[in-house]
Amino acid sequence: MLPLRALCFVPLLAMVLFIGGVIVALCSHLSLSDLMAMIRSPEVLFALGLSLRSSLLALGASMLLAIPTAWLMTRVGFPGRTAVTVLLDLPLAMPPLVAGVGLLLLFSPGLAGGMLGHWGLAVLFSPAGIIVAQVFVAAPVMIQAAKVAFIAVDPRYVQAASTLGASPVRIWFTIELPLAARGIVTGAVMGWSRALGEFGATLLVAGATRMRTETLPIAVFLNLATGDTGAAVACALLLLALAALLLIFIRLLGRWRLDS
Repeated sequence: MLPLRALCFVPLLAMVLFIGGVIVALCSHLSLSDLMAMIRSPEVLFALGLSLRSSLLALGASMLLAIPTAWLMTRVGFPGRTAVTVLLDLPLAMPPLVAGVGLLLLFSPGLAGGMLGHWGLAVLFSPAGIIVAQVFVAAPVMIQAAKVAFIAVDPRYVQAASTLGASPVRIWFTIELPLAARGIVTGAVMGWSRALGEFGATLLVAGATRMRTETLPIAVFLNLATGDTGAAVACALLLLALAALLLIFIRLLGRWRLDS
């Protein structure tokens, strides 16, 4: 009878072949020269630039929302805290199309869209809609990571600083936030990756207009729909490369945490 360790290599090999097969299929579809030509096309460059700009803006907005929220949820008790926790976690399990429908209705002219329209702000079927959709999916990821980071902060440091007369604001900026920084950065990278790959909610809220609301995932969809698989694969490979870089960064950050 085979030992357990040898038996476990069978599903491991299956997963490696499965995931590796997907990557090989993508990489083998285009030659290097064709890939470089596709990447230099105006449409792909536009989609790449829009994806980076919108995801970075969404990252900044998500951090402003997620970090104080995570701290409050881990440090302060209040009525209905359990219900709020479930609500904040819900977008993590919500199907992207359901999120997109909800955002579409929320920012319709009859609700929030009408109020924003009085200030000259348009969310639906505009680049702003991309950022809104990305924040909706990225912020909960960052909240989860930041909560874990704040929980890991030794409360004795906070108590010592308070005893020495430091104000709560000074304690937060000089002790809690720096000690939780690595976990927060990890969550930010994960949230950024989630924002970069967001498709379902973005499609419904911002639409799929070439050279206007065309992020990399939208570009994959549009080019597949029109039969241009070369451009679709080029955009998919760019997304894959960005995801790989972010994963490498997370791994390096994890090693840094272990070494320090």
